[in-house]
Amino acid sequence: MDMNNFFNELHGKISQAIENSPAKDIEKNVKSMMTQGFSRLDLVTREEFDIQAQVLAKTRGKLEALEARLAELEARLSTEK
Repeated sequence: MDMNNFFNELHGKISQAIENSPAKDIEKNVKSMMTQGFSRLDLVTREEFDIQAQVLAKTRGKLEALEARLAELEARLSTEK
C-alpha cells in the first residue's frame, strides 16, 4: 500500500467516524494530532521534492558531460604516449 492510499484510507475512516459521532470537534482534535505526528516526521513538500529532483537531474547531466570529457582526455593522453 503506498502512502497516498494509506492517507486516503485514513481520511475516509476519520470522515466516517466524524459522521457517525455526535462529538463535533473530533475532526479538529484528529487534525491536531495528525499535524503533530507529521511535524515529527522528516517529510518534504511536493514543491521541495520537485525542486530537488530538478537539481539532481541538472547535476546528473553535468556529471555525464564531465565523464565524457574525461574519457576524451584520457583517450588523447593514451594516443600521445
